[in-house]
Amino acid sequence: MSQDQTALEFVYNPQQYECEVPLDRFAALRAQAPILWIDEHVLPQWPGGSGFWLLTRHAECVQALRNPKLFSSQLGGTQLRDPATPEDLHYVQKMMLNMDPPQHSRLRRLLINAFTSRAIGQLEQQIQHHASSIVDKLIAGRRSGECDFVKDIAADMPLLCLADIFGLPAEDRYLMFDWANRVIGYQDPDYAGSTAFDLDTGTSMAREALQLRPVPDADGRMPDPRSRRGMDDLYRYAHLLAEHKRAHPGSDVMSILLAQIDDVDGALTIEEFENMFWLFAVAGNETLRNAIPGGMIALLQHPAVWRALQADAALMPNAVEEMLRWWTPVMNFRRTVTRDTEFAGAALQAGDKVLLSYLSANYDERIFTEPERFDISRDPNPHLSFGYGPHFCIGGQLAVAQMRALFTELGRRFDRFELAGDPTFLRSNFQRGVKSLPVRWWVR
Repeated sequence: MSQDQTALEFVYNPQQYECEVPLDRFAALRAQAPILWIDEHVLPQWPGGSGFWLLTRHAECVQALRNPKLFSSQLGGTQLRDPATPEDLHYVQKMMLNMDPPQHSRLRRLLINAFTSRAIGQLEQQIQHHASSIVDKLIAGRRSGECDFVKDIAADMPLLCLADIFGLPAEDRYLMFDWANRVIGYQDPDYAGSTAFDLDTGTSMAREALQLRPVPDADGRMPDPRSRRGMDDLYRYAHLLAEHKRAHPGSDVMSILLAQIDDVDGALTIEEFENMFWLFAVAGNETLRNAIPGGMIALLQHPAVWRALQADAALMPNAVEEMLRWWTPVMNFRRTVTRDTEFAGAALQAGDKVLLSYLSANYDERIFTEPERFDISRDPNPHLSFGYGPHFCIGGQLAVAQMRALFTELGRRFDRFELAGDPTFLRSNFQRGVKSLPVRWWVR
């Protein structure tokens, strides 16, 4: 083990991101090279691995993202951590996130077709309503107070909007909170066994599904959430919901998705719906739940920007894009090389892992002037927080709409926010997660 490789452990050590995001160290790597080889050592919170290539700069990340024939999402999945068994790899390969064209193209086309203009219009109206309701619930007639911004403001917005998309009973929405915690927070002991959902308030579907909820082993560890057995309750709920939607279709996006016929390959199967449910319930929830408090941290550190947004709501669209760049809620994605090739001056071999650092790319000085500066006038702002190319996040538009609606409502209703304690962050080398953000608030 060389000293140089030991110094690179920060890239994949989950505990690093629980303390701070080492932007200065990523800047040093960008200055060194667009691509570097990194060994994967066994660490207290990391099982080790075969090693990987790290892409540090924006241009090379974009080049890889637009070339799925060379950089596959399917071969090894899209997470740095290798699936534990061949069965687990086969399981994740059934998800749209971990597919390559043409299989990925078919499912993406079906999903895009389900987001009709009418459905999007209804969702945008509901998003505005949710933002107002969340603030009403917090204020409750008071002029000032304290809260945990994550739990009391940020967490409900994606849950409510996902419930709208799925036509999910509102009383079941906190199932998605627990599922996302278990999958995204598997490296964090506070999240791995999340049980916030109150079974007594849920529907009969929830009660039936939770009979299959995994239980900790003798050492208190939950099953790997990236295996089928680790999420049996989620899949059972998705199956029951799909059956219900087919029997009683509504105007929600998932009813439209289940009802439509694909001209080439037929209708969506129940198994495909279950995997899409997983993707939306986990990725669609957790990414936004971290982006919203990340945006608030930016505003807390830049009170002049907060005042500017209060004075002119027309600044909000650019501000949200800058929040997404500055915070970068999804810090990286993995690809697998399909054939021997030379890329950015490095000799890559078929089967090599490649980690695309969105975090580093979003701070690339070649693209973003003074990247450490939170600048809501930044235009253009080609951040990679929603990816690029064939796998560009299909929910990105709705995520931005939710952030715009919520921060606009916060600026309209509140005079100011101040930190009321130290934030706590997720132990994860994948999601830049905020577990708690204590704040004091005063209404306007």
